Parts: sequence; C-alpha cells; structure tokens
Amino acid sequence: MNKDIPTTRTALKKFVWSNIGVRIPDRRMCDGHSSPMDYLWHAFSAKQRDCIVWANRAGGKTYLAALATLLDCIFRQEFHIRILGGSKDQSSMMYNHFLSFLHPNFDSLLEGQIRKTACNFTNGSSDQILTQSERNVRGQHVQRLRCDELDLFDRDVFNAAKFITESKGTHTGTMELLSTMHRPYGLMHEQVNEAQTSNVPVFKWCVWEVVQKCRDRNCSRCPLWSDCAGKAKKASGYFSIDDCLDFQRRASRQAWECEMLCLRPSRENVVFGDFNVKLYVGAFDYDPNLPLYRTIDFGYVNPFVCLFIQVDRFGVVRVVDEYVARKRTVSSNAQKVIERTRVMEERVSATFCDPSGAARNDIDGSSAVKELRSAGIRVKYRKSSIHEGIELIRRHLLSGDGLSRLIISNNCPRLIEAMECYHYPDQAGELPVKDGVYDHPIDALRYFFVNYFRKGKTGSRAY
Repeated sequence: MNKDIPTTRTALKKFVWSNIGVRIPDRRMCDGHSSPMDYLWHAFSAKQRDCIVWANRAGGKTYLAALATLLDCIFRQEFHIRILGGSKDQSSMMYNHFLSFLHPNFDSLLEGQIRKTACNFTNGSSDQILTQSERNVRGQHVQRLRCDELDLFDRDVFNAAKFITESKGTHTGTMELLSTMHRPYGLMHEQVNEAQTSNVPVFKWCVWEVVQKCRDRNCSRCPLWSDCAGKAKKASGYFSIDDCLDFQRRASRQAWECEMLCLRPSRENVVFGDFNVKLYVGAFDYDPNLPLYRTIDFGYVNPFVCLFIQVDRFGVVRVVDEYVARKRTVSSNAQKVIERTRVMEERVSATFCDPSGAARNDIDGSSAVKELRSAGIRVKYRKSSIHEGIELIRRHLLSGDGLSRLIISNNCPRLIEAMECYHYPDQAGELPVKDGVYDHPIDALRYFFVNYFRKGKTGSRAY
C-alpha cells in the first residue's frame, strides 16, 4: 500500500473517491473560511502539525476525522491514533465511521479481530477510543490524538490530554481539536483565540462549504437568500438544502448563526448579553480634560486587575486602559499601577477596590489596602452584592430609554474578553461562575460602578 501513497492534494482526492467512494467538498465559499479538503490534506500531508477544525453542525467534522484516521492507519508504519470525544457516543460515532471506511478494500490490512473500541493493522498502526476520564487519558503515549466536540469536554480531561502525543521516528506527535463553537466561554473559544498567537492553523467552514449545489430554486423566494446570497449555486457539498431549510426554520436566529453559519458562539448563558464589540468598543484613549478614576480587584495566582476609567459630561463611562498581572506582590502591582497612571497621583479623583482587601492577614497584620496606601495609592471601598454591580453595568450598557453609557477602549483586551465571556453556570445558578479568569476584570468594573454611582458611606480608613 505504501507504494500507492498519494503525494499531491489531487491524488488524495482521487484516492478517497476511487477507494472509499467519498467526494470531499473543496470550495471556499465565505471570506476567511477553509474547505473540508483543506483540513484533510493538512492532516494527511507531511506537515504533521496541530490544528483546529471549527465547523457547523452536520458539517462533516467527525466524518472527515474518521477518514483521516483511516488514511493514517493504512499509509503510516507504527502510527498510533486515539479518538477522544466529548462523550462516549461521540467517540463511538467517529470510530464507527472509521470502521465503515475499512470495508471492503482495506480488510486485508487488519491484524486480528476488530474490537469494540480498537483495531490494529499489519503495519503496526492502531486506532482506539478513549473515554472522558483523566484515568483513561493519563499514561497514553501516541502519535496523534483527535479530540471531537471539544466544547463538550471536561476541562481537567482536556488538560490531561494535552500530554498524550509523543513523536516517534519520522512521526511528529500532533493533536487535532474539532468542534462547533457553542459558547463564548468554552474550550473551543479559548483554543481558537490562542491559535492566533501560537501559529496553530484553524480550518473553519460553515454550511455553505458543505451544502449541495442548488440547481432549481428561485433565489428571490428562498428563505436562505439573506445568508446564502447565491453561494449554494456554486457549492459542491453533500448537505441537503431541504435539511438546511428545516434547520433554519426550527432554530432561533442566534442558534442558526452559531451552529450553522459559525458567526459567533451562543450567548445564552452570558451575563452581558447586550454587549457587542462593534457597539461598545472603540479606539480612544485617556482624555486630559476629564477626571481619572481607578478600580482594583486583587489577585496573585488569579489576576490582579486595575481599570482606568473616566466619565464625560454626558455621564458616559469610558474605560480607557487596563493593567492585568499574575503572581506579583501587592507592592509590585502598586508601582506598576502608578507608572501606568497618566496623571500625578494627587490628581487621581479616586481609586476603588475590593472591600476584602481591607482584611488583615494572620501573619503580620497587614492588608492589601494597607500596602496600597503605603505605596501612595489612596483607596476607597464599599460592600455590595454581585447582583447590584451587574445591574449597574447592564443599565449603562443599555438603559430602559434605549441609550448606552458605557464604552471600552481597545486598550483593554482582557476586559473586552471578560464582557463577552462572563457567564452563569450551565446548570441552574443565580450567580455568575467565578472561574478565576473572566470574573476578575468584571469585579474591578463592578467596584467602580457601586462606588461611583451609589450613595452611602465609603470605607477609606487608615491603618
């Protein structure tokens, strides 16, 4: 079989069609998208790099990954692959697709009986299912791991899975992540964002890359027209247009855009559902004609956050800058905050902070508030509920009269991300999730609102 290995993209497409009977869509229909064939060629070719596949529901992610697994097994010597799905059913689905591709052309390449969760090949390669458990994942050392429906993964299992792959001979250890992006705070969202800086390729396609060619429908009367705009007339996929119409009819607009168009993840559980980067984020900076405020949330392992805020004469809250750091002492953070402040310390109108920072520790009787004051930062604080602060932020995002009174500078990427991702638990829960990532920038913002807009006593006593 090795002598017949496809050496070009075209040869691979022909091999898959003639030996397995599968035609792979190979047209990019939307700006910035990939075709399913782009992914398959990447997975098969000698590049051997990690990658991410972000595609729509029924977009063929699992099917193509199973096909790529078969190609790995029949063309590579001593190459071991593991399938890890977001659930046992998801893993079994990919494995069953894989088994369906085996017959009848590749049965002779198998060694021994096909098992329920694994099979071996005469060239020393193998494919096996893993379950969503740390115990099952730890101790594995293979050349390729395919993670299907990443957004459904347990986070601890995923963290353990990162250490599975191991290079062997000419085979580089690689990890593939496949999923629809369901949530703005999920694993898939995190990994796609990280890929921008880690140089991991992202293969993204939506329904228009996999839909069947539209031949006999009147575009002007088609419910899909506003999204399709004629793309289906040029398509070469497999997904039924009738099914596409049914999906659109059954789903909300938000779900349709998330699940089928891959435009944005669902914001069902996010706290600030009205937040939109296009509306609330802009390219502006500190205005020397306006007072400057600071607001601080303490952290060490979790991030220490300081936001720099101004309020204009129309009452619009302008977040102009942020300072975010981990594993720095309070005194070190205090110096960084002072250095980042655009005015002399005595001209800062107020600095608000987490009331818990006033608590003395049991070792030396000091506190975070006391350390800030020792560094020259005058702080104020008041107790408040999380609900109170969230409601004030929401009111400024979009008030009852339809006006917005909150804008965030693009100097504040961590706060912007937190506004998009701060969320309630997937199960019933009254309070947002304290995940140690998105809650800290939001907490800092809350402290500004509850101090600046609420009447009453503010703590500022000296120590």
